[in-house]
Amino acid sequence: MCICSRLLSPFRRFSSSSPLLLSIPPRRLLSFSSSMTMAVSKSHARDEEYLNIAIPKRIQLFQSIQSEQLSRLQSLPHDSIKWKSSPMDIAKEIGKSVAGNALISQVNGVLWDMNRPLEDDCELKIFNFESDEGRDTFWHSSAHILGQALEMEYGCKLCIGPCTTRGEGFYYDAFYGELGLNDDHFKKIDAAALKAVAVLFHPLNNLERNNLLSALKYRGNRHLRCFQTIILRQVEIIKDLPADKTITVYRCGPLVDLCRGPHIPNTSFVKALACLKASSAYWRGNRDRESLQRVYGISYPDKKRLQEYKQFLEEAKKYDHRLLGIKQELFFCHPLSPGSWFFLPHGTRVYNKLMQFIKDEYRRRGYEEVKSPNIYNMKLWETSGHAANYKENMFLLEIENQEFGLKPMNCPGHCLMFQHRVRSYRELPLRLADFGALHRNEASGALTGLTRVRRFQQDDAHIFCRKSQIKDEVRGVLEFIDYTYGKFGFTYELKLSTRPEKYLGVLETWDEAEKALTEALDEFGKPWKIDEGDGAFYGPKIDISVSDALKRKYQCATLQLDFQLPDRFKLEYSAEDEAKSEAPVMIHRAILGSVERMFAILLEHYKGKWPFWLSPRQAIVCPVSEKSQSYALKVRDQIHEAGYFVDVDATDRKIQKKVREAQLAQYNYILVVGEEESKTGQVSVRVRDNADHSVMSIESLLGLFKELVADFR
Repeated sequence: MCICSRLLSPFRRFSSSSPLLLSIPPRRLLSFSSSMTMAVSKSHARDEEYLNIAIPKRIQLFQSIQSEQLSRLQSLPHDSIKWKSSPMDIAKEIGKSVAGNALISQVNGVLWDMNRPLEDDCELKIFNFESDEGRDTFWHSSAHILGQALEMEYGCKLCIGPCTTRGEGFYYDAFYGELGLNDDHFKKIDAAALKAVAVLFHPLNNLERNNLLSALKYRGNRHLRCFQTIILRQVEIIKDLPADKTITVYRCGPLVDLCRGPHIPNTSFVKALACLKASSAYWRGNRDRESLQRVYGISYPDKKRLQEYKQFLEEAKKYDHRLLGIKQELFFCHPLSPGSWFFLPHGTRVYNKLMQFIKDEYRRRGYEEVKSPNIYNMKLWETSGHAANYKENMFLLEIENQEFGLKPMNCPGHCLMFQHRVRSYRELPLRLADFGALHRNEASGALTGLTRVRRFQQDDAHIFCRKSQIKDEVRGVLEFIDYTYGKFGFTYELKLSTRPEKYLGVLETWDEAEKALTEALDEFGKPWKIDEGDGAFYGPKIDISVSDALKRKYQCATLQLDFQLPDRFKLEYSAEDEAKSEAPVMIHRAILGSVERMFAILLEHYKGKWPFWLSPRQAIVCPVSEKSQSYALKVRDQIHEAGYFVDVDATDRKIQKKVREAQLAQYNYILVVGEEESKTGQVSVRVRDNADHSVMSIESLLGLFKELVADFR
């Protein structure tokens, strides 16, 4: 939920040439003492020197920089301040309930701490937990609370702690030495985290990179050695930043960390927090660097929601696609090929149905399907930029003393297709679709069922068009997404991500593209949001997040404009004036995204009960006795000839047992045949989730099946 207001002069209570001075108002600090380090697991030897010397030293450094910054800024000439106001002050004027639930604000499109003073007239939005902005900030702040608890409880060396990209909680990476975390540790961490009551988040803004590096520099003092162990990672991060980059540091109780922020007003907003699981990770995602443990957590403004979330997790576990896939004999993975899944006959039926659905739509929507190589010389990836920015995620091979790479994506190959002959404006838009196998060298610890794999296929397509065609092409992709997700029973959200601070290309081109995307979204007619500055450096994009039956969000579809690949590959077409050449705009788009991932999402979305049109087990014929088996086989053959997936249970089990087993196997229709049905040429029809049954002719049954497929039921 968001409260939005236009703040003009009646609310303007602050004017200063030094806004930083008021961005760190004096606030109540949580005092730190060695007594805070006592609640630690007896089974784990802590680094006492680290806790008793390094952490106080870290707080001392924070306070020293804060004091120096305040003194310096107070010495500068500035306008007299009659009064000041913050988003929290405005929220309080609106009402207690608004202020009591206000987590974060947005000032002129920029996220803003609730207690940070306003600097001028502005458009102000206030977000609570029901909004994406509010939840993300809430969980980001909760990650700091988790980090504080982990550090104080186990003396671990913290690394990074963001909210998750899927919008379901947060995590913290840390180095624990020999300690392996388990559920018993989680209980202690949960309790320690909730002790951080009403602790404020204190920012230090606009710190200069070189000055901060100087402050963190190790000077040889033996008391600083353990302090040095906790700042090495900060130094590494800071050194990677541009020289002119300013840095923000936040303090939450004893925890001080580099962080862009913003954060919730204080930790008292977090009423319930729980650790969920732990997994392996690497420092900065580099498998050649230090091995870490990642602790995932979730938090809420009240205990009821946490309890509901835990119940949701239990429900989700029952329908985990990895369990259902094995149970229904759809797919499996083997340690001899980690991250590359084997699809069994029944799983391949679903896989092919999904691909055929998209292919049928391609014919209707003017796409041309193509096939491209799986392996390319590294010169291609150098041209595309992947060699410089994505090489570590590629599988590389040496062939005849030359380096090659398996393709992780299709776009560079499609650029070669466009480039291989002279193109005319009459050919545009050119829509090239490719189901080629893709390979990405994911870390083994990151592999997760079908949702994170090394080998997969996408319903990948690239549209080459003129600038004047962007709007119509984008609207066409949006309609394609809406049609497809409607058949699956998904709801979805749209978000336009605009030009980032650091972008490539011409400003005028960006403005034209964003205008075209905005008009396409408006004409599409569905609600959408704008995410200022979150576009890729090579073009604006529309993010599409889907929600399944369990209300989980996924990002599957892609709709991304690209001005850079056409430039890198020198793509051009002849315009109306044949003497003039123009560069095309490239649109990356996918509807399903990874077919493997969509398979997993759908399996869990349907809870293993496939709709008839997608089902790998559409019908089974169950003869009452051996006398009816020949008729059962005849019925099976008729249904099979009509193009449906049908089996026969020819075992000697009793009919009640056959029907029950068929229901558990998730057959959509169970067709019981006995002597009476064989005489009349009919079948007794039972539906998977319905105890009722009816008698139908084979012709009527096939007519029903045809309707179900046509209606995507």
